[in-house]
Amino acid sequence: MLLPVVFKNDEFVLLDKPAGLNFHSEQQPGLVVLAERQLHQALYPVHRLDKMTSGLVIMAKTDQVARQFQQLFEQRLIEKYYLAISTHKPKKKQGWVKGDMVTSRRGSWRLTVNQTNPAVTQFISRAHRPSERFFLVKPHTGKTHQIRVALKSLGAPIAGDGRYQTLADAKQEDRGYLHAYGLRFSLQDHDYAFVLPPSSGQRFLASYAFLEENNWLAPWAHF
Repeated sequence: MLLPVVFKNDEFVLLDKPAGLNFHSEQQPGLVVLAERQLHQALYPVHRLDKMTSGLVIMAKTDQVARQFQQLFEQRLIEKYYLAISTHKPKKKQGWVKGDMVTSRRGSWRLTVNQTNPAVTQFISRAHRPSERFFLVKPHTGKTHQIRVALKSLGAPIAGDGRYQTLADAKQEDRGYLHAYGLRFSLQDHDYAFVLPPSSGQRFLASYAFLEENNWLAPWAHF
């Protein structure tokens, strides 16, 4: 598998992770191993994406740069934007989802009303086609399954998400419809901004004009 390289310089490489590929190796080589083989060098992942999620992933080229990225993430200085599609109408069309996340059954998570160490998610949404709603999401924290749980809590689980959508509904989709769409940050006095539309999934591929019409090609303009 040849991984699409979105950007690279002496400090880091930005990859387009395919949907359905594990981040770390299990029975098959994962994203990190494949990237190292392709680029012929050791890489340092500084964040991760779930198996079903496609899109932008940063990998540092040195341990020093990896530590710089970790500091940026810890200080919430890296802006992340995601696209998601649901076939359900949410309880609210835009706003915030805040709450502590606790483990649930079989490796899932659920949102609670407590605010001790909350997952914080901001979003807007637009109706697209019948029974199809697009979400532009900005997570302000980096919890496991955060966006998937947030949309589930709104009554709008992500299409194709076999963990948080009903299994029967998920099986009708050709992929999980969550995509790491945009990144914006500063590193070593350089400003970076990246936007990468999805390259797979029938629902996503029919959506580029929709993104353009709603000015979602510049996701940071909405938050």
